[in-house]
Amino acid sequence: MIDYSTVQRIIDTAEITEVVQDFVNLKKRGVNYLGLCPFHNEKTPSFTVSPSKGIYKCFGCGKGGNAVNFIMEHEHLSYPEALKYLAKKYNIEVVEKELTPEEIKEQNERDSLLVVTKYANSYFQDKLHNNTDGRAIGLSYFKERGFRDEVIKKFELGYSLDVRDSFTIAAKEKGYKIEFLEKTGLTIVKDNGVYDRFRGRVIFPIHSLSGNVIGFGGRILKKDAKAAKYLNSPESDIYHKSRVLYGMYFAKKSITQLDKCYLVEGYTDVISMHQSGIENVVASSGTSLTVEQIRLIKRFTPNVTIIYDGDPAGIKASLRGIDLVLEQGLNVKVLLLPEGEDPDSFAKSHSASELVEFIEENEQDFITFKTRLLFNDAKNDPVKRANLITDIVRSIAVIPETIVRTVYIKECSSILNIDEKVLYGEINKIRRRNFEKEYKRNISPDENFKTASPTVPSFVDDVYSEAQEKEIIRLLLHYAENVLYTYQEDKYDEPRNVKVSEYIISEILNDDLEFKNLIYKQIFQEYLDALNSDKALDDKHFIYHSDPEISKLAADLLSTSYTLSKIFKKGGVHIETEDMKLKQIVPETIIAYKRKILEIAQSHVKEKLKEAQSKDTSSEEFNKLQKEFMQITSVINAISKDRGWVAFK
Repeated sequence: MIDYSTVQRIIDTAEITEVVQDFVNLKKRGVNYLGLCPFHNEKTPSFTVSPSKGIYKCFGCGKGGNAVNFIMEHEHLSYPEALKYLAKKYNIEVVEKELTPEEIKEQNERDSLLVVTKYANSYFQDKLHNNTDGRAIGLSYFKERGFRDEVIKKFELGYSLDVRDSFTIAAKEKGYKIEFLEKTGLTIVKDNGVYDRFRGRVIFPIHSLSGNVIGFGGRILKKDAKAAKYLNSPESDIYHKSRVLYGMYFAKKSITQLDKCYLVEGYTDVISMHQSGIENVVASSGTSLTVEQIRLIKRFTPNVTIIYDGDPAGIKASLRGIDLVLEQGLNVKVLLLPEGEDPDSFAKSHSASELVEFIEENEQDFITFKTRLLFNDAKNDPVKRANLITDIVRSIAVIPETIVRTVYIKECSSILNIDEKVLYGEINKIRRRNFEKEYKRNISPDENFKTASPTVPSFVDDVYSEAQEKEIIRLLLHYAENVLYTYQEDKYDEPRNVKVSEYIISEILNDDLEFKNLIYKQIFQEYLDALNSDKALDDKHFIYHSDPEISKLAADLLSTSYTLSKIFKKGGVHIETEDMKLKQIVPETIIAYKRKILEIAQSHVKEKLKEAQSKDTSSEEFNKLQKEFMQITSVINAISKDRGWVAFK
């Protein structure tokens, strides 16, 4: 047990912002700090830290508490363990009684595995520095790689003796149970005995964000055609390789300070760059990037530069998975090192300032890099060129930010010599298909419910309708969580409720429409992010928004009074409020918005046709304008016929 006075000292010393910043990239917002919640996936920050109150609160998932609660929740620690973690951070001495065998037995399996990996880490380090074979083989290897003593100790590198079961025997003699040695993957149990997984290998410990050793990577040093060059710990309760990036524990502070992360491939790449003075670097350890790893980077910075060696074939193979990074909204750049170099060798031959200078001068945004790299192979082959365009379009389509997509479309249009409208059209189709896969919105058992079809042609853009945009935002602020209708895809499925926010977002995105008013656009985006992360936004989220313009608009729209409609029925007068008529009001508002922008677009095309008639316009351009005018008119008439409105003549 930790005595009461020590507990109080830890609590009084632990500063909430300092504790949380070890795991989350926080930015000051007034008197508080704001960041992306580490407990659930979100694109718009809703995680708030209050230094004056000493608390954190996520307005998305609802988690909150003090510094001790945060460490308990984030690191899955018990209360005493969280206190000890904070005591270590602030150099506070903790004196407690030694755990009895019964208390150790009561520890859950996860704690037991961490105890085993901690011992293994110490064991491997000891063999590297204090064993004859360890120094002659393991330490010599690291020295030959150019690693200095201080960096070897910093990354806690080690060596496993080339003996069948030396580690397992030592661990059992220390009292560690074979079941936990096996579950961590340190020991392999077979019918004919036990084996050390990492025997004859130099060891790279893998740390959690809080510094606990959760797994190991081992590199074999002798030539063995049957053995893998690198071997990692298997999946366990404490180690999930898809969620871990090597070196993040050592890099997180530098990543936050510099607002940038360098991503390399292997252990030695990370270590060499650290030794050269570049600490904001992590490695995927030879595995394909996963969404969890990308989100881990995003917690500390949205800016990542992927560093490749000069192997074109390897680069092309790895490009396939990078779309995931774009999809998560990160700003991705790519650096191609000179031929024959990798991050390890290049870092050893350059100082920190030379490295940073080279990176800044040679890194390129990912889409441009990918386009130029593949274009060289495809420019003289029509089939390859068409495949390249499709590939690039797919990559751009996953980018969530409209402005970023637009910039990339312009750049690729220039490089590939393709009309921007063609690229926009293809990207809109892909985004629409992707959205329809994720959200099915067009099935309703209510015959009185009308959707807002048909769709707006993809060439209709840059059209603004202030009043309609404002009305849609008003409906979202008032009724986002209200159930609009219920549908059942087939008789065997559970009925599904569709909320107002889901319906509105679906209708807007299915036509790839965008609000032009930036305040309305931001509010819409926050509702979309909330829908994607399966959370609800109440009106307080916008009333107390960090952006004062959004806060003011929300207060204005939420305080507006409305006129009740009177519907006369048998038995007297029935007063029907707006929220009772959402099935009619919401789709009619969406269709009014679509019709309005179609009418504005129609007017613009009509003016262009008049100008074309008075000028020497090519027949191709004139025919194109006529086709657009007829298509817009056709959609307006279809909407009018469906709604019983007066059609355009």
